[in-house]
Amino acid sequence: MTLLSPTAVDDAGAREAAAASAFLALPPDPALDAAARLVAVYGTGALRLERIAAAAAIDEAGLRARFGSDRHLREALEQRFADSFVARVRAAMDQCRDGDWSGRLRAWVRTAVTAYLEQVALHDALFHDAHGNGYDRQAWQDNPVIDQLVELLEGGIAARVWAAPDPRMTAVIFFSAMHGAVDRAIACGDAQAQPDETRHRLVQTLIGHFERNVQWWTRF
Repeated sequence: MTLLSPTAVDDAGAREAAAASAFLALPPDPALDAAARLVAVYGTGALRLERIAAAAAIDEAGLRARFGSDRHLREALEQRFADSFVARVRAAMDQCRDGDWSGRLRAWVRTAVTAYLEQVALHDALFHDAHGNGYDRQAWQDNPVIDQLVELLEGGIAARVWAAPDPRMTAVIFFSAMHGAVDRAIACGDAQAQPDETRHRLVQTLIGHFERNVQWWTRF
């Protein structure tokens, strides 16, 4: 992985600022928080224990004792990213009143889309660049974001509000749709040129599809 210089990244300051807010839903972790800021700007080539120790102003020996290797540091950062994403979405859903399953689904969509758009630089560095853009099939099975969606769907099904013959497959479809729709908005430039309008359109379109999906099965 080539290590980028700040001058090679047009919006280095914006990337660093976004990464600085990536884990606000979790307790502070100086080492991993510093690692996130560096990765967002420089790419995963910056994930070196000695560099993280210097950025976080902590002892390198202690950092090495905690993580053991650069690879384990990256894996810990990937897990922290996923944990923060799930915690942020859960906090939004918990604002809904009890039994408001439609509200919880809408909160999931709004928060997931917003979080992905805000943290796309860090996300891509960790989950695409770090793996050589390889395809990780296991990610569709071992994925805390999908697990959270399964929990949400099963709750609505148990309350007899929704129906879905296979909640996990439905969650995978929903997650794929959200991920793909946001990726397309970024790739075509809409997310950068018209961020507010694009976010609103993404959220409304995804909510419409998701709600119709879980309600459609109630007819059978």
